[in-house]
Amino acid sequence: MKKTLFLSDLDGTLLQPDERLSDFTRETLIRLIGNGMLFSYATARSYSTARHCTEGLTAEIPLIVHNGTFIIDNRTGKILHKNTFQPEQAAKIFSLLSQNGVAPIVYSILDEKERFSYNRLRIPDETWAFILTRKGDGRERMLLSDETILDGEVYYFACIDREERLFPVWKELCAQYRSILNCVYQKDIYSGHQWLEIMPASASKAHAARQLKTLTGAKRLVVFGDGKNDLPLFEAGDEGYAVENADPALKEKATAVIGSNTNNGVADWLLENSGYA
Repeated sequence: MKKTLFLSDLDGTLLQPDERLSDFTRETLIRLIGNGMLFSYATARSYSTARHCTEGLTAEIPLIVHNGTFIIDNRTGKILHKNTFQPEQAAKIFSLLSQNGVAPIVYSILDEKERFSYNRLRIPDETWAFILTRKGDGRERMLLSDETILDGEVYYFACIDREERLFPVWKELCAQYRSILNCVYQKDIYSGHQWLEIMPASASKAHAARQLKTLTGAKRLVVFGDGKNDLPLFEAGDEGYAVENADPALKEKATAVIGSNTNNGVADWLLENSGYA
């Protein structure tokens, strides 16, 4: 088999519903990686939360986080490649959101650290519920106004709100600023809340996967996913496998449908087909 990079989404694909790896998946991946398999993941999560969810798994090659916004060295935490907004671009996006009553969480690199900022006086309950799950991870920056919310290098806006508020904003963003941004609009698989994620146009799992393929010297790219946001990743891969619980749109684009995340579908497929068992 030609040198292959195996790349998996996390939530809904590699992780269990409790947002953790099963013992079977963890042990299988550790064994296959130890035998020489090139494996990494591409996730919408940050580096810190992704590492927490995959505790015990040590992939030596870089990781793709924030839907392709960063490629990060898994051993050192150093950002190898980043995609950020220009200040005027971030300001335009934030202005449109504010005009439509949407209060986002703004992710930025500030003082050489990854931070997320929000205006506590404006965010809705749906956003606050998410922030409570991130308490204590060191990135939080709670504000009481919007004055400094765009400080640093902004790379990601997360809007969590009611669908009737976010849908028209998503349509307007795509119509006005398609050239400078990449939007993902979907429901969270855990909370059921509607999300609108906004990243620079250059940030995508597909773009980052191609870069990682080059970095590793791989000749083939095999990918795994479950959501609509994995569609571009499947287009970038030589083969793409959708887990049984995947969105129907992704299943249509898949090379094949494999077992669900709750049944260790990715680990089972790798055990049988990667050539590193």
